[in-house]
Amino acid sequence: MGCQIQNSNPQILCRTPTRKPPHLYSSSSSSSSSSSPSSFEPKVRITSPINLSSSYKNQNQPQRISTATPTQTQLSKTDVYTIKFKTLGACKLGISRYPDFEYNAEGGKGNGTGTKILTKDSNDEISVDFDVETLYIPPLTTGTTKFLGLPLPPFLSIDIVPETFRGIICQDSGKVDLEFKARFLFSIGSIYKAQPLLVETVLTSEESKGTVRSGRGDRLDKEGRCRLVGVATVEPINDFLMDSFLSLPTECLADLNAVISFPKNS
Repeated sequence: MGCQIQNSNPQILCRTPTRKPPHLYSSSSSSSSSSSPSSFEPKVRITSPINLSSSYKNQNQPQRISTATPTQTQLSKTDVYTIKFKTLGACKLGISRYPDFEYNAEGGKGNGTGTKILTKDSNDEISVDFDVETLYIPPLTTGTTKFLGLPLPPFLSIDIVPETFRGIICQDSGKVDLEFKARFLFSIGSIYKAQPLLVETVLTSEESKGTVRSGRGDRLDKEGRCRLVGVATVEPINDFLMDSFLSLPTECLADLNAVISFPKNS
């Protein structure tokens, strides 16, 4: 004799939703998941690999900060020069309409500093500035100067005291332009000392031309030799003797034979 035991609890039937978000599940699993709830497993599609290790390194690796300054402000040792200046013989000085003085300036010397101009249009130009404390230009005396072929009288002396000597030198072309400012001190022994004559000009390797005076220089050669000329206007000094004798105001001419050298710093 058989019997069948029925469960008193009624079965509850439900349907598992078959609609899946398109971006999470593959289309091939839709039929199997509707018939078997246990096979409901989401499938994630990964389109490209993620390199976690490199991302981690980038986040934890310290960033290097560049300490370099722009190229135009960096000066190496080869961009700074020690300039040496020497005056030679065969120079001339002239004032007013008088004939030129023959002037032997050999022994004059000075030191300066040159800095290379770092611009696109500099053409290898160097800005130079001479130390006027060490700059020496021989005085006009009976031993250094002749007028009309004769030495100056022993009691007459003209000292030159530089105040400014600086400018631009182009090594490629040899062109020189140096601003020159100095006081010229006339004296006749201990009897007479005139007020200083102030002379301001640009000593150049090119042409310098005034109303009365003019001259032309020579550019630097391979040995550093050059001829620098400059015309300046000399104003009266309120000294009757000097103003009358030199016909001030008037022009003067400086014509210097010189050597400019550029030994580089090591």
